[in-house]
Amino acid sequence: MKKEVIKTDKAPAPIGPYNQAVKTGNMVFISGQIAINPSTGELETGDLETETKLVMENLKAILAEANCTFENVIKTSIFISDMNNFGKINEIYGTYFRADTAPARETVEVANLPKFVNVEISAIAVID
Repeated sequence: MKKEVIKTDKAPAPIGPYNQAVKTGNMVFISGQIAINPSTGELETGDLETETKLVMENLKAILAEANCTFENVIKTSIFISDMNNFGKINEIYGTYFRADTAPARETVEVANLPKFVNVEISAIAVID
């Protein structure tokens, strides 16, 4: 198995012993992203919409580094700290995908997330 680490300065650097993404074969596995601004390294959790958009933009930057777009994403995992926020998160998330080609996903409420953020999203993509 050949494993290629994907990394870009257009997304936040990992905050632990992991990589932004790993490619093997034609699959790209993107680590969970939270609302860290890659330019400043600061967490941005002022409002849920801004936080969710930054998470999606971080995913977009990593996808681009792997020569992918959201059209290549086949699976996402969404972790949220409060299921009452699902509607707002889903609305922003949905703007990044076409309804007819949206990936499979699960959304799970968890007790806590890294740095006590409200949302974390990971993705799996396939390169054509």
